[in-house]
Amino acid sequence: MTSKKNEKYQLILQGALKVFAENGYHRSQVSKIAKAAGVADGTIYLYFKRKEDILIRLFQEKLGELVGKFHDSVEGITDPIEALRTVCHIHFTELESNPELAYVTQIELRQSDLELRKEIGSALKPYIVLIENILKQGVEENRFRSDLNIKLVRNLIFGSMDEAVTSWLISGRKYPLSGQVEDTLGFFLHGISSKE
Repeated sequence: MTSKKNEKYQLILQGALKVFAENGYHRSQVSKIAKAAGVADGTIYLYFKRKEDILIRLFQEKLGELVGKFHDSVEGITDPIEALRTVCHIHFTELESNPELAYVTQIELRQSDLELRKEIGSALKPYIVLIENILKQGVEENRFRSDLNIKLVRNLIFGSMDEAVTSWLISGRKYPLSGQVEDTLGFFLHGISSKE
């Protein structure tokens, strides 16, 4: 994309994030997204065929950025416990600092139809694989139990972080989400740590 086209594309995604967070995906008209992005209604269709495509690209772009931050942050960490703590910390602090993104990823994804959820779910896969690789490393290094059901535990860890963000949103963001890292991880670390 040329610089000007890329700029409009990003403005549309930012506008969509704001509109979806304020109105919900199903009540968000393309005209509202265009207005929030500062572009003409027809401009949207130069970049996206349908409103669903905007939501999918929004997830892919934003989750892609997050996964990049996760990978960059854990790259030099050799301790799998510290790597999990870092992932959880980034997950919470990034969504805490961007409540609109938190709302759209937590609430709107659950209200979308199955096909849409499948497409969006593919954007989550690299994140789930990262958690799985950290757990594998912990088992190999005898930091985590050798009989650990890695695929189940990776889903449980991701699910607990996901639920912590949803609860934070539902509460009206009355407490710092970033303050939940130790309690969230502590529960799992107690159960998965090697007893040797």
